[in-house]
Order: sequence, then C-alpha cells, then structure tokens
Amino acid sequence: MFKTRKVRSDKKYTIKPTIPVKLKETLNKISYITTTPVKDVGAFICESSLYSKQVIEMLSVHFRRTYQFNNTVYFGELERRSLQREKYNVPTDRATIRFIESTNEQINALAYSLDVTPSKATAVLLETGIKNPIIINDCFIYYLQKKIDPSRIIELKKLIKFINDHNPYEEEISWSEILSTEVQQQ
Repeated sequence: MFKTRKVRSDKKYTIKPTIPVKLKETLNKISYITTTPVKDVGAFICESSLYSKQVIEMLSVHFRRTYQFNNTVYFGELERRSLQREKYNVPTDRATIRFIESTNEQINALAYSLDVTPSKATAVLLETGIKNPIIINDCFIYYLQKKIDPSRIIELKKLIKFINDHNPYEEEISWSEILSTEVQQQ
C-alpha cells in the first residue's frame, strides 16, 4: 500500500539559533574571507567547539546534568540557573546552520546537559567557539587550504614559523592575526 520513503544516509539537520548581530557579522566576515557559506563556517565552529576541551571546560560551569567528554565526566547541578532563560541585551538575529547526524546528536546531548534547547546550545557553542583562537585558526587553515594553492600554503607556514621563532616578544603569531593585519592595511 504505502511505501515508506528512504532517508538519505547523509541527511543534514537544520538548527536556527538566535545569536547577537555582532556574532552574525563576525560569521559573515569569516565567510567572506574564506569564500565559504556562513552555514558551513558556523557548522565548522560548532563541531570544533564540541571537540575542544577548552570550550567544554568553559561550558561545564553551566551544566545542570552530567556530560561526558572523551574520558572526562562533568557532573551537573540542577540548582544552577538554566541558560535558556537568559536573554540578550543586544540586537539579535537568526542564523541557519546544518549539521550531520552525529554532530546533531552531540548538540542534543550538550543541550540536555545544559538544560536548554538544541538551538540555544548551538548559540552558546558559536559564542564560546568564536572566542577561542585555536578554533578560529583551524577554521582559517581548513578553508584557506582548499582555496590557496599548496605552494603558497607552505610559504605561509614557513613565514609563520619564522616569525614565531624570531619573535622577541614571546607572542605566538597565528593565521588569523596575519589575515587581520592584511585586512587592516587595506
């Protein structure tokens, strides 16, 4: 009688978090620099954030339920205030991000631990992840390696290594810092 439709093996799940306009503008800038759609940049930042110990550590102070990250278990406390009720005091806008099934499941698990909706968990991941220089550097490296020919990538890596090896100020120079310097000079 009725045939059930097959589900694609690579089906993506859409989440539309409400985020501050400044955060959305930052995503748009990264998207412009890397010539990558905003939804892909947002997905990359969220996925990297889910695998970042630093990001999970920062979020762990808000866990209301237990969350497991690799071999570490974070215990939640139901007495903590839920992030769901917190409103932004700045203008907001919705962003559209699409995730593969495994990432969607991880976001749902994080949302359960934070006692928020998956949309709010995605917004929190974006906010926390975009402030992490390692994640942003990885984002630039990942997308620029796709766009720039391999010989230029090698030269850029040599340049960064040279600068870091001979830097008297003991500061590490990163991909994003070089890109921001280039943008500021124009």
